[in-house]
Amino acid sequence: MPEKKDFQATFAGLKKILSKYEKQLTIAANTPTSYSLDAGYSDKFKREVFFGGVRVKTNYVSFYLMPVYIFPELLKGISPALKKRMQGKSCFNFKAIDEDLFAELGVLADKGFQRFKREKWAPVSGRRKRST
Repeated sequence: MPEKKDFQATFAGLKKILSKYEKQLTIAANTPTSYSLDAGYSDKFKREVFFGGVRVKTNYVSFYLMPVYIFPELLKGISPALKKRMQGKSCFNFKAIDEDLFAELGVLADKGFQRFKREKWAPVSGRRKRST
C-alpha cells in the first residue's frame, strides 16, 4: 500500500494543475486533503458549476474535472494510460506522481477551462466574487 506521504506529494502535484485557475475561479475548498474550484453560474443547471478538485482518499488521490463530464468530447484523444485512471465520468485516481499523465491532465484542464469560458461559466479575466 502506498504511504500517506506519497499521497501528499501526489495531492500537491494534482493541485498544481488546478491552482493556475484560482485567480479566475472561486476556491471552494483548500485544506491539506481537499482542494476545489467553482466556476460561474449556469442558467442551464440553475447553480454554480463545479470546475474541478483534488481529494486525498484512503487508497488513492482523486482528481475531478467537471468539464469532461459536461462535455465528454473533451476526452477524445486521451491516452489509454489516462483512460485507465478514470473512475466514472470525471474522476481520475492516482497512488503516486505520474508526470506524463499530470501533464496530460493539465492540457485537459486547459481545454475544459476554455470551454467553460465559451459557455460563460468562467470569467474572461479577473476572479469572480462568490454570490451570497
